[in-house]
Amino acid sequence: MCGRYVTVTKVKEVEKRFGVTASEPDLLQQTSNLGPGQLGPVITNENPDELQFFKFGYTPFWAKKQMYVINARSEGDQNPTDDPRYTGAKGIISKPMFRHTIRSKRCLVIADAFLEGPKEEKLSKPFLVYMKNGAKPFAFAGIWDEWTDQNSGEIVKSFAIITTPPNDLMLKLGHHRCPAILHPEEERLWLDSDLPLSDITSLLRPFPADEMNAYPISSEIKNPRNNGLHLLKPIGERLTPEYEYELFSEIKLEGMGAAPSRQRRLFEDD
Repeated sequence: MCGRYVTVTKVKEVEKRFGVTASEPDLLQQTSNLGPGQLGPVITNENPDELQFFKFGYTPFWAKKQMYVINARSEGDQNPTDDPRYTGAKGIISKPMFRHTIRSKRCLVIADAFLEGPKEEKLSKPFLVYMKNGAKPFAFAGIWDEWTDQNSGEIVKSFAIITTPPNDLMLKLGHHRCPAILHPEEERLWLDSDLPLSDITSLLRPFPADEMNAYPISSEIKNPRNNGLHLLKPIGERLTPEYEYELFSEIKLEGMGAAPSRQRRLFEDD
């Protein structure tokens, strides 16, 4: 399941890429290890021109207490074995947890890469998964909701990332699911509140494996408190040979907000 991901692109570049304006730009924290409970950048169907920051870990409006549901299975309960060949019904439309939000509260979850590990070892054997050819940031298909704490009156806006059966890259990595990633031309469709349900579910399919790649990184990333560019450094070969693009070098250029002198030290340390 996709429970950790990377956001290092500067807010101005995110605004330009998605044609939005950040409501509170200072909330975009550049991180190599964004996990449940943290604020992540999203674009919702209700405010498609605004970059907002919601809590990663979904709580439906009707819940009696706060929840942290990070993923929503596109097949619902229809594919219990996570068969990669599954092309049947999208059970998410009838799942009580998600049937309301899949119809009315969809969002783009903005990311530069995500972290995944084999089904058994999980993040004890982590990989950084990224889009080839420098395609970042990109968008996961997400759902969101607004929950009110009846005791304190606090309003919490939160989201979950939708997942699909694994593509060939996820199978090679040893994982049984794949986050639903949208191509750029599909992003505005996902945010269209008038989109028919059949068109919504047609977007929930495994992302083409030949447009992605992954390499192993340090298991230090398993600790959610750990953060920093060094965590994204490759410690082994990429799953698919690739000769034209080096993700880590480009992420280092982002500097995660570091001053130029700090960026130079990062290169020198490596």
